[in-house]
Amino acid sequence: MKGTMTEHQQRMADRVLDEESRKRDHLVVALSGAHAYGFPSPDSDLDLKSIHIAPTGALLALQPRHVNAERLEVLEGVEVDYSSNELQPVLLGILQGNGNYIERVLGAIPLRTLPELETLRPHVRAVLSRRIHRHYRGFASGQLREWEKGGFRSAKKLLYVLRTTLTGTHALRTGEVETDVTVLLEPYGFGDAHALVEQKLRGERSELPEALSERWQAEVTRAFGVLDAADADSCLPLEPPAPAVAALEGWLLDVRRQRFGA
Repeated sequence: MKGTMTEHQQRMADRVLDEESRKRDHLVVALSGAHAYGFPSPDSDLDLKSIHIAPTGALLALQPRHVNAERLEVLEGVEVDYSSNELQPVLLGILQGNGNYIERVLGAIPLRTLPELETLRPHVRAVLSRRIHRHYRGFASGQLREWEKGGFRSAKKLLYVLRTTLTGTHALRTGEVETDVTVLLEPYGFGDAHALVEQKLRGERSELPEALSERWQAEVTRAFGVLDAADADSCLPLEPPAPAVAALEGWLLDVRRQRFGA
């Protein structure tokens, strides 16, 4: 199940977000990574993925500023990985099927939000399309290569493959974004992978026993077949529907007008 932060982790997250919120206006800050994926261990970092809204004037200046922000540091023993992207490129990414951005709006664990997020969410659901298949398959393939490079031993890397393929599968079949792999394992025929979750909960660098590793070397490719089958049978349209794209653009323009003097 999705993890919650300890009191100490919460304090460290608040310290970073209080500082970063003085620099930019966050539409949403989402707790991603292992906490959102259902397998946080005591030493998991805090993966804070954000979307911010730049002042409209800054976007209309002679030198428009679409400045992304990144911050990685260890605070009192807690590794905090913060990043934020401006709203407009995020929405363009969502139209292209970028699951990273889609999950910031519809999945993960929201820590801080503005009221505009609730009005954005139905627009994002309306523009979901089968373009997400390419993103989820590509990311899962990269994680599989990483698992192979590590000698097929990392429980975390293997779970990232399963998490990514099954989140994509579920979105393609239902139109809903679920990042918690423990919710998705049973419905899509991977109930035995709960043993991998139990292994990962012991620590970020937890390694699989040899027998479990060998079993999943043969089994993991099935997850890609499940993802591809979901794409073929998807309830989502091939492309974002034009009326939904127009409505999303209208929402964005409304936000820009409201913040023209910001």
